[in-house]
Amino acid sequence: MFTLLLSNIAKHIHLSKEEESFFISLLQLKKLKRKQFLFKEGDIHKYCTFVTSGCLRSYSIDKNGFEHIMQFAPANWWIADMYSFVAQKPGNLNIDAIFDSEIITIQRTDIEKLYQAVPKFERYFRVLAENSLISHQNRLMDNLGLSAKERYDNFCRSYPTLIQTLPQKQVAAYIGVTPEFLSKMLNMPITKQAG
Repeated sequence: MFTLLLSNIAKHIHLSKEEESFFISLLQLKKLKRKQFLFKEGDIHKYCTFVTSGCLRSYSIDKNGFEHIMQFAPANWWIADMYSFVAQKPGNLNIDAIFDSEIITIQRTDIEKLYQAVPKFERYFRVLAENSLISHQNRLMDNLGLSAKERYDNFCRSYPTLIQTLPQKQVAAYIGVTPEFLSKMLNMPITKQAG
């Protein structure tokens, strides 16, 4: 039940059986149906979420009704609106399930208890935060300087397990193009360069 999460943690820190048991006591298991919301824009995020099966996404909707996907979270990924979670202010993102999903959540207040009881978890969550920051910075730079094709290629590298399962509409919203443009781009013949 918690094997995937404990394996994820073991990549960064070693836990004793007692520490593992304490950590597990703070977790909650939940199931989400396809299209069910975990959070909506304006909610205050009181917990972080680890995906054990299925896939979640975080996104915003602009004034014209277009979705802009910030992140996909397939199995073995964490997801949260970090602004809301850290600042404890209303969030800017929606988070919902793309497919039926199983998740594990941990309350913000329980993470603080965890830091006190098992200080090495501060390192684990610091590594997650640093990796998230790097990912978001790279994503911003990609959006500023890369073509749609290059952004699509980066998407395929970041989410290799999702490329065959996600609807094109979702991929298009992630790379910042319309579904029609993505379809045309993917169906264009590959031209060989001279030389």
